[in-house]
Amino acid sequence: MSDTIAVRGLRVRGFHGVLAEERAVGQLFVVDVELTVDTRPAAAEDDLALTVDYSSLAHLLAEVIGGEPVALIETLAQRLADVCLADPMVAAVDVTVHKPDAPVGLPVSDIVVAIHRERA
Repeated sequence: MSDTIAVRGLRVRGFHGVLAEERAVGQLFVVDVELTVDTRPAAAEDDLALTVDYSSLAHLLAEVIGGEPVALIETLAQRLADVCLADPMVAAVDVTVHKPDAPVGLPVSDIVVAIHRERA
């Protein structure tokens, strides 16, 4: 199956990080998800109920990003993948978490963790 539905550039303020300042002040996180979904049934019936509602998904992802803080963006990426895979129509997901303002002490344009998860 090669059909995909993507949400790219979801921007949400979160409080994730190892440093106390990151958890106190927060920062912008940018998230991309790409879902592997069989879109044929939805296309044949022209029915939203037969596919992934990307608006609802974006709101669920935003709740996770803006919700309970974690130390590692690897953990955040896994939580986001879990949200995506909770939808039975999603066969696999690629999640990319961007942390453009990560405090690394050097000028960088972005810090990224990208994961791929498939339905077991």
